Amino acid sequence: MAVWNAPRPFGSFWRAAALGLAALAMLAAPAHAAGRTVLVVGDSLSAEYGLARGSGWVRLLAERIATSAPEYSVVNASISGDTTSGGRARLAPLLLQAPAVVVIELGANDGLRGLSVDAMRQNLLAMVRDCRHAGAKVLLVGIRMPPNYGPDYAERFYAVYTDLARSEHVALAPFLLDGFAERLEMFQPDHIHPLASAQGRMLDNVWPHLRPLLRP
Repeated sequence: MAVWNAPRPFGSFWRAAALGLAALAMLAAPAHAAGRTVLVVGDSLSAEYGLARGSGWVRLLAERIATSAPEYSVVNASISGDTTSGGRARLAPLLLQAPAVVVIELGANDGLRGLSVDAMRQNLLAMVRDCRHAGAKVLLVGIRMPPNYGPDYAERFYAVYTDLARSEHVALAPFLLDGFAERLEMFQPDHIHPLASAQGRMLDNVWPHLRPLLRP
């Protein structure tokens, strides 16, 4: 598995700017897509870190949805360096736009910084429940820690996703980097972030679990 390091987080100005742009994008969605938005709340793995604009897996998701479920639109509210705490703090205004589905791809930075697994669990639980309270379906996207973090921590970390999916009855995409996490040639020179050529595989790891949540 690639050895990840926490990406440089945005400062407060850029975090606010990114949140504002996400909100504007939702407001600018076509009228036919009202109530049919797929909102992605993630970190650098979903925010096109180090990639050309429009080449990330979320952009590829938007293109796939445009042909397979055109009544939906996709809004990417991901921020590089974000943690589950950050995602939880900025979720409420995003939910005001009443997304139909929320994809939560967070936790990697919690693990890489050695933050509390229990706190991560509580943050994700709160996000899941807030989404459902707002009437949105939820897809959790799992992340695994590299083995150098120790098997005990890695197992407790990953169990957060599987336990929450089971107890809260929400969908789970088991591992965003499944099938290539140990292939360094699939990553940027930092050995942290996947290359553009890997983004399609990331989408394929998410799509089978997201597709059933989209109403025909």
